[in-house]
Amino acid sequence: MGKLNVAVLRYLSGQHFRVLTAVEMGMKNHEIVPGSPVAPIASLKHGGCNKVLRELAKHKLLAYERTKNIYIVANEDEQQFAMKLHRLGRTSFRSLKNKRDYHKHRHKMSWLYLSRLAAMKEFAYMKALYDRGFPVPKPVDYNRHAVIMELLDGYP
Repeated sequence: MGKLNVAVLRYLSGQHFRVLTAVEMGMKNHEIVPGSPVAPIASLKHGGCNKVLRELAKHKLLAYERTKNIYIVANEDEQQFAMKLHRLGRTSFRSLKNKRDYHKHRHKMSWLYLSRLAAMKEFAYMKALYDRGFPVPKPVDYNRHAVIMELLDGYP
């Protein structure tokens, strides 16, 4: 995916932020958000929305579907980290209900919400293990369904 150029953020218009918000809202119901529902959510004409989506993808603020959930990212000092994106329920919410207890007694749930809970739990467990000297990557932070951790050279 590459490195995010944060200088781009200062030049984004209200339309860009509306489209980013619309994509995030679309993630409540879609694993991969199609372009067609983004335009009405962002209150933009369809052609204008496509232009904004292309610009956001060009600046690497959006990405098209890729199969990997772990990325190498860097901070402003160019120190590299691993970023893991949780994607629970991608294939089947039924099997997820049987295998995980994140949903407790809820009948309706968003895959994004469950992924966020999974990221929070992974971060907490990884931090507890790291603090007790277990050989796990150093956890850095988490936000939504992403966990940032130390990048280690090695094999799974």
